[in-house]
Amino acid sequence: MPDRTDHARPDPAAPGWILRHWPAEHSLFSGIYGLVLASALAAALDAAGEEADPGSDALWVLLTALASGAAHGYAHVIAQRASVGRSATTSRLRLVLAEWPLVAAVLPTVGILLAAVAGWWAEGTAVDAALLFNTAALFGWGAWTARNAGYGWLSACRAGVMDMLIGVLIIVANALIK
Repeated sequence: MPDRTDHARPDPAAPGWILRHWPAEHSLFSGIYGLVLASALAAALDAAGEEADPGSDALWVLLTALASGAAHGYAHVIAQRASVGRSATTSRLRLVLAEWPLVAAVLPTVGILLAAVAGWWAEGTAVDAALLFNTAALFGWGAWTARNAGYGWLSACRAGVMDMLIGVLIIVANALIK
């Protein structure tokens, strides 16, 4: 039996500043998707035996996130158009722009890779740091979401660990492929 507490979503009549700090389900989905995308790309672009180019890798991570976000948002537009049967409107443009959490989630990885361009560390170290950061962030998103859904600390940590396992799998795959 889950250890649920009374930490459910705040009352809709709560002040606006409280409600802005509670991301919608879609934002959580896009954020987690962005973290996994950034981890997989950083690991794949750091190929053994190739010349290090963290600037190019950072650009590819960012461009792929932008393309993925646009494609996902446009898929929503197509689905809405098919179900409603009308042409695109500004509300449909909002569907595309609503994918911003996916792009925002890759920015720490891009920043870490750009730190390698600045010479703060080697590309391999930057990729390792990005993978560790993203894995910790996956834990945080999972645990935070579970807490906001009303679960107690133990259940929330279990949820965080399950999300974190995605990052761990990418780290293991990166180590095995190299």
